[in-house]
Amino acid sequence: MKINLDTRMRRHGASLIQQVGLRTFFVRMSVLLVCGYMAPASAAYTLPEMIDTAMQYNPALGIAAARRDAAQAAVTTASTYSNPQVEAVMGPSRYLTPGGQGDNRNWNVGLSQPLDYPWVRDARIAAAESGTKVADAGTELIRIELRSRVKNAFYDVLQRKAVLRLVEGDRNLLQQIRERVKLRVEVGEAPRYELIKADTEALAAERDYQAALVRISEGKAYLRGLLGSSIPLDYDVEGELPMGYGLPSLDKLRDQVVQSPQLSQLRAETETAEAKLKLEERLRNPGLTLKASVEEDPDLRQMRFGVAIPLPLWDRRQGPIAAASADVRQSQASLHDRELGLRRDMEAAYQRYLIAQQQLAAFENGLLSQAESVLKVAEAAYRYGERGILEYMDAQRTFRVVRKDYLAAKFDYVSSMLEIERLLGTELLEVKP
Repeated sequence: MKINLDTRMRRHGASLIQQVGLRTFFVRMSVLLVCGYMAPASAAYTLPEMIDTAMQYNPALGIAAARRDAAQAAVTTASTYSNPQVEAVMGPSRYLTPGGQGDNRNWNVGLSQPLDYPWVRDARIAAAESGTKVADAGTELIRIELRSRVKNAFYDVLQRKAVLRLVEGDRNLLQQIRERVKLRVEVGEAPRYELIKADTEALAAERDYQAALVRISEGKAYLRGLLGSSIPLDYDVEGELPMGYGLPSLDKLRDQVVQSPQLSQLRAETETAEAKLKLEERLRNPGLTLKASVEEDPDLRQMRFGVAIPLPLWDRRQGPIAAASADVRQSQASLHDRELGLRRDMEAAYQRYLIAQQQLAAFENGLLSQAESVLKVAEAAYRYGERGILEYMDAQRTFRVVRKDYLAAKFDYVSSMLEIERLLGTELLEVKP
């Protein structure tokens, strides 16, 4: 009699589980359909669209363009000749010797034109043109940095969306397990602590799901900020992580890093400092001033022509020349230091790439399949009553952690590639399978 009662209770519990599972499934599908009908579809953007939008609306590029215009204006200023100066003077004349004719007037008109020596003028123009090279290199560097940041933020949102899908599936599964455990507890097939454990796991999964939603909102807000707020608040991204980069050897990367835009900007700054030093040296004797004047007294008219040349006796510009020389040494040291830093950063990024590649190989060649096999065995043992809910929950948690670590390894791989792209100042080509 007891065996029949237990059999009836098991069958009744199984039927209740099926009914509740089906009811829950249809309710959730109805909610999803209603929400999908009522909520407007958000615009989805691809990575090229994001990069193009950032290049058009990001304020940093506007600042760089203004700096380029200012540098070009400096070239115009350096090429401009000094304006001539006109001087007119007049006043009364009074004879001091006897026989004069009383008070009379005299006047003087003078014209002066400052002129630079050709070598001074050429040095001034060369210094200004070097400033335009610095501005151009800075603009290109901002473009590269912005492109790298947009790509990294875009792939970060994709990564967070993948985590959301993962934790959402775990949440739904744990909720179903919790309902089944609840029925088993109610019919007396499982102890009460199994329901407590299932409730705890379900709450933890719900917490992870809500946290994943918040992280997606944060990532999308940061990505939208890079685009100059030119896209709507409610938007989506579509794409996938590039997992097939073709990367050369570390020695070739060290050679390529010498052509990095960061070093190009520092080289342009060094050339500018050297041009300013040359200008300061030539400004010891900057030029001359041509003068012409006409002076008329009551009884005499005089015409004068002359040249005024400054003599570098007291001020030989030791201070400005020493400061310009120090700027040259500083820019050269900065260039050398940055070159060493880029090589160091390249080696570190390359090592992160190797580590991420090894981790991906470990996950794809065994860890994922092993964790999934353990989960299937634990699930089958739980269904047949050979294992308890705790063992099944532990296997489920282990599988969840492995999948999250796999997603993190994929993003680390992409991040290392983006860092190498940023250091090189060029985009790496993805190898298609």
